[in-house]
Amino acid sequence: MAVSRFRSAHQLLTGAGATQQLSEQLQKLGVHKPLLVTDKGVRQSGSLSHINEQLAEGHYGIYDQVPPEPEIAVVKDCSRAFREGGHDGIIAVGGGSAMDIAKCTAVNVDHDGELEELFGENLVSQRRIPLIAIPTTAGTGSEVTNIAILSDPAAQLKKGIVSDYLLADVAIVSPEMTLSCPPSVTAASGVDALVHALEAYLSNFASDITDALAIKAMGLIINALPKAYARGDMLTAREDMATGSLLAGLAFGNAGVGAVHALAYPLGGRYHISHGVSNALLLPHVMQVNKMACIERFSDIAAAFGEPVHQLSAREAAERVIDRLHALCTEVNIPANLRALNIPESDLPQLAEEAFGVERLLRNNPRRLSVDDILGIYRAAY
Repeated sequence: MAVSRFRSAHQLLTGAGATQQLSEQLQKLGVHKPLLVTDKGVRQSGSLSHINEQLAEGHYGIYDQVPPEPEIAVVKDCSRAFREGGHDGIIAVGGGSAMDIAKCTAVNVDHDGELEELFGENLVSQRRIPLIAIPTTAGTGSEVTNIAILSDPAAQLKKGIVSDYLLADVAIVSPEMTLSCPPSVTAASGVDALVHALEAYLSNFASDITDALAIKAMGLIINALPKAYARGDMLTAREDMATGSLLAGLAFGNAGVGAVHALAYPLGGRYHISHGVSNALLLPHVMQVNKMACIERFSDIAAAFGEPVHQLSAREAAERVIDRLHALCTEVNIPANLRALNIPESDLPQLAEEAFGVERLLRNNPRRLSVDDILGIYRAAY
């Protein structure tokens, strides 16, 4: 077994009612005036009531200007709000976008140069601002990962900051925070979490630890997502999704993700399609191309999905997995194809060139892909 290193938030608090420990965690971190980083949808949903009751009135601020698929400028605006408000800590409350803005702000407020200088791997030199992450979706796993993704409008691409300084001091994962998540977001973020688990399991950098996390996450998500989508108030389904998303985040935060994410980046950067929907549209088609490079692993995935693998060949198990992924996306009303999102077919070659440039992710993929391979996947998804 190769030497591997496992990264996570410094402390995990999970389970129903976990948010009740927020004030205690703030005290331990020495935070007296935190800034809540969220979006207007979360604020209007009432989810912040679980958080506000843990904070001293008048001793916190709220930044709720985080949009879906946020751009670089949002980090700069949030950093300004942090400094002007005299804050000494950050609480991220929301989905992946709020998490990523909070993480980037936490490292940006002490960065003397331009934020753009931090894009890439291990280019952040410090973080002194305490950071607590509380997800309201079961999807991104960003509360336990060392990466943040932002849209670069000039390049029409998504770009990542990768640094262990982005790891939260505390992640609080509590299912009641996801109860107000609407069905469409539940679906997109849930499939995103499944992609994290699948790509981590198939990654060239998987380990015994990430494999165990990924397999457990797959089993939870494949069964709980349709229930959470159909019955948003079903706490047991929400708890399974919250746990599955967390486990998937821990898996891919260490093993990495692959071609699904690499091909999704240009879709988000160019057309502002949500990350979860982009991943879901590409997922079965990438798996179809990848299967020949790691066919035996698909039997493990099929078993996690509850398929009778002892009755199936490895090839049959792989096809069962891919069919199940198509069925799941249909069941939770993910758009059928790229055409349904009004993406011009003439753009596909350019998308393939851009995706091919996402080497940081493609190097994790079990099958080495050429530009033509990638173009073929886009055409299959079209």
